[in-house]
Amino acid sequence: MIDVIVVGGGPTGLMLSAELRLADVRVVVLEKLTAPTAESRGQGLHARSVEMMDQRGLLERFAEVSKQFQVGGLFGGIMKAWPERLDTAHPYGLATPQPVTERLLNERALELGTEIRRGCEVVGLSQDEDGVTVELADGEQLRARYVVGCDGGRSAVRKLIGVDFPGEPAKVETLLGVMELTEDPETVAAVTAEVNKTQLRFGTIPMGDGTYRVIVPAEGVAEDRTAPTTFEEFKQRLRAVSGTDFGVHSPRWLSRFGDATRQAERYRAGRVLLAGDAAHIHPPTGGQGMNLGVQDAFNLGWKLAAEVNGWAPEGLLDSYHAERHPVGARVLENTRAQITLMGTDPGATALRELFSKLMDFEDVNRYVTGMITAVEIRYDFGEGHELLGLRMRDVELKRGRLYELMHGGRGLLLDQTGRLSVEGWADRVDHVVDVSEELDVPAVLLRPDGHVAWVGDDQQDLSGKLAKWFGAATA
Repeated sequence: MIDVIVVGGGPTGLMLSAELRLADVRVVVLEKLTAPTAESRGQGLHARSVEMMDQRGLLERFAEVSKQFQVGGLFGGIMKAWPERLDTAHPYGLATPQPVTERLLNERALELGTEIRRGCEVVGLSQDEDGVTVELADGEQLRARYVVGCDGGRSAVRKLIGVDFPGEPAKVETLLGVMELTEDPETVAAVTAEVNKTQLRFGTIPMGDGTYRVIVPAEGVAEDRTAPTTFEEFKQRLRAVSGTDFGVHSPRWLSRFGDATRQAERYRAGRVLLAGDAAHIHPPTGGQGMNLGVQDAFNLGWKLAAEVNGWAPEGLLDSYHAERHPVGARVLENTRAQITLMGTDPGATALRELFSKLMDFEDVNRYVTGMITAVEIRYDFGEGHELLGLRMRDVELKRGRLYELMHGGRGLLLDQTGRLSVEGWADRVDHVVDVSEELDVPAVLLRPDGHVAWVGDDQQDLSGKLAKWFGAATA
């Protein structure tokens, strides 16, 4: 029996498979596409995702093929300077096209021993007390202890397990594609700047290889959302919105997206779980979609591995829904707000002008940037120290950096007292005795995802939290 079948080989599924393999869980990824897609909806990693890659030793790979960016308050088309005092040692994003992100995560998953099967479409799914049976389109059946649907907004897994997907339907649609432009770059930039004075769902972004990423509002919402976008439709909309089609030609790929917001009622149904777009869809405003999915995987991976490996304390796997569902709901809310701010009616224009002035206040800018980049996320771990539930930023230690110690995906006790112990949990938690001038607490216990599970210096209290998050102690 396979330990975990991951349905969907995009960034979410690949990140999840890598996290599971760190704990020696046998993983099979089933991807319907026979080859990686060239489409690049996700355009980069926000600060929290950058931190995650650093925590797993992958940041150098991404940095080699990406450019750093600092766009403070990437919210509703309102650009402000990057805020000061953002709680991260990585105050930037990485502009990384989604195909590149997928390639790097695919390489990592394979290095760790993930089995990836392409051209495998899931058409059936049933579960019992012992596992899940997955049926493929060619008739083959596979058996796994758990299945995770990372198969996108039209998730077959979500539909097969009957999880409702309530929300708001699309009211507007936007066309997106990569193509070549005949018009000279100066004219393209000038026209784009003029259109953006009133229409923020429009853009011509040079890709550096003679092609442009072009965004333009569609005329309406297509009756058949699965129908392919035509190049003629694209050119017509460019002329209608900007007065020119820029001489576009040689399209690499074309797509469309709406502003629908939907979220799965449950992220877990027995032995089947949902992550990424299978669990939530929303407009791409703020560039949060791919990041949200990868962060789902980072939260779920170690918990599911603990369940498979037999040491998960009661309720640990259910904490995935408890922690990530509210995060997804907040992203849906902020994308709805952004779509409103990007409207063209007088009310939206007035609201955008007001919001832009508010973001000139440093605290507002920092709040919005922290929300979009996900560095402000705090899980509810109950009453306690102000650090409790937050992820720990990458602090400098006497003998290096904190994130350098987290590559293995284990828990970590950072002990500045030298008097504490993880005896009984050493197979799951690393004990690091070191000091940091940036940390003014005696010790912190970090989960494998870097969130602070305990703060203090009392061994009995620590042992209770070790048992809560890492199960019973071994003899």
